Amino acid sequence: METSRILIADDNPEIREIIHILLEGEGFDIEEACDGQHALNLTEKKDFDLIILDIMMPGLNGYQTCIEIRKNSNAPILFLSARTKDSDKTLGFSSGGDDYLAKPFSYNELISRAKALIRRYQVYRGKNTAPKTEPAKSPLVFHHLTIDEAKEEVTFGSVPLVLTDTEYAMLLLLVKHRGQIFSAQHLYESVWNEPYYYGANNTVMVHIRNLRLKIEKDPKNPALIKTVWGKGYRCD
Repeated sequence: METSRILIADDNPEIREIIHILLEGEGFDIEEACDGQHALNLTEKKDFDLIILDIMMPGLNGYQTCIEIRKNSNAPILFLSARTKDSDKTLGFSSGGDDYLAKPFSYNELISRAKALIRRYQVYRGKNTAPKTEPAKSPLVFHHLTIDEAKEEVTFGSVPLVLTDTEYAMLLLLVKHRGQIFSAQHLYESVWNEPYYYGANNTVMVHIRNLRLKIEKDPKNPALIKTVWGKGYRCD
């Protein structure tokens, strides 16, 4: 089984060392970056299964680094930061992050979050799974979108879309259950595969907004993913 590779980007060498030791002890292959530009350079040369970003770094901050990484990689990104306001978390998710963990953090929580993000990434990329023997599924056609589950690709008309694994998982779930209303809690627990927590509603809302920007012809007036006020979201 291939060892998962994690990139840790933080300008504090002590924090990098602590995280390095923790995750290496769990069997992961670890690389370090001392700032945002260093992290960006590494992601352009190598593939990672998880990227852990500090926010307050010299030069490119974590948000800026995330935006740049997202131009070339869909690997899950976990923000670590002492900034814990909802606006900070929203900005993190808006820039393309998948999860947000506040400093100081529990070592066990860091390890569990890292494993959950990597597991979801590998599942949706078809890594570390048994060979499939069932017949290939026909692509799902939903309005102007085509979802090819075998290739895990989504096209807008004939144009391929670049979705993060979280966005792909969310879209696939909603399209496969058209007409069903998913509450924020149901979506979070189904896609993130974690217990719902206070504030997760905002996480779901930001990812829905990002997804609409990519799949809707008019994101301000969404026709594919509808908001059912007070209840959640659904695809018609």
